[in-house]
Amino acid sequence: MAELVLGIGSSHSPLLNSPAEDYPRHAEIDASGRKLIDKTGKARTYGELLELADPAIKDQIRLQVLEERAARCTANIARLESEIAAAKLDALIIIGDDQYEQFFEDNMPAILVYAGETITNNPLSMPDEAPQWWRRARSQYHVSDAPREYPVAADLARRIVEGLVENDFDISYSKKLSKAHGEGHAFGFVHQRLMRDETIVPIVPIALNTYFAPNQPRPRRCYDLGRAIGNVVRAYDGAGRVGILGSGGLSHFTVDEELDRYLLDAFRKKDAEALRSLSPQRLNSGTSEVRNWITVAGACEHLDTKWQDYVPCYRSAAGTGCGMGFAIWA
Repeated sequence: MAELVLGIGSSHSPLLNSPAEDYPRHAEIDASGRKLIDKTGKARTYGELLELADPAIKDQIRLQVLEERAARCTANIARLESEIAAAKLDALIIIGDDQYEQFFEDNMPAILVYAGETITNNPLSMPDEAPQWWRRARSQYHVSDAPREYPVAADLARRIVEGLVENDFDISYSKKLSKAHGEGHAFGFVHQRLMRDETIVPIVPIALNTYFAPNQPRPRRCYDLGRAIGNVVRAYDGAGRVGILGSGGLSHFTVDEELDRYLLDAFRKKDAEALRSLSPQRLNSGTSEVRNWITVAGACEHLDTKWQDYVPCYRSAAGTGCGMGFAIWA
């Protein structure tokens, strides 16, 4: 029988591949018209966020602070990579989101399990005039100049589909990628940053529509989905040691430290009710990826929090940036 032995939560922001001196370039994107929301989920302009922001944030975007926080994030990624390698997994389930990479308005599944024999990671196509800072930021997902096929635990993926349907989840299912882009950022990040070549294990990609209304799974559905995935894994007679990883989050593009710390506390305390009852209004834009972590928490009820770290990476005086979260359940 299979055993779910490891849970991981990790932010996957392009900021994680950016040296501190590149942070202001990301802030310029925020100020130039990016769709932003405040901590309640209300749409705001950059100027409005700047007016609302705590003036003390300016002290958190000094170069020395940015350098310290960027270094801490890099060390945390290395820790997660080592943890995955040490676990000697036979399969890793990845809960991630798709941002117009494979799924668009013609077909936007709420929950999709990919069960092809392999999944393709393609190099990103960038215009010749793309600046070096943006190339660095995006290279974390595609570090090679050539496409690469990664193994998928296809039999486990199919069993997860069957088990979820048996438990009253309506699941979309795919055996191939229809778009040339290849696997999305949430999954490419894991392959490129959290797995060494010698420790690559077959994955089960599960895509949640965290971003795009109206069919975003509610927090309670995500938690229950995780519970159901955990039950299916434990009943599976293949792949002995299985891990599950939530890719993305925490709050962005407006950093919400209160929400992020509340979430990490709830994960640590196994407070299912706190996670299931979160307001969907607070889980939009990049913060929507918290749903991936909630799903992992549901699957890892039998495990304890081994380690967490939180790094609020502000990049502008308006409070934009990313609340970087890292966690291990074991």
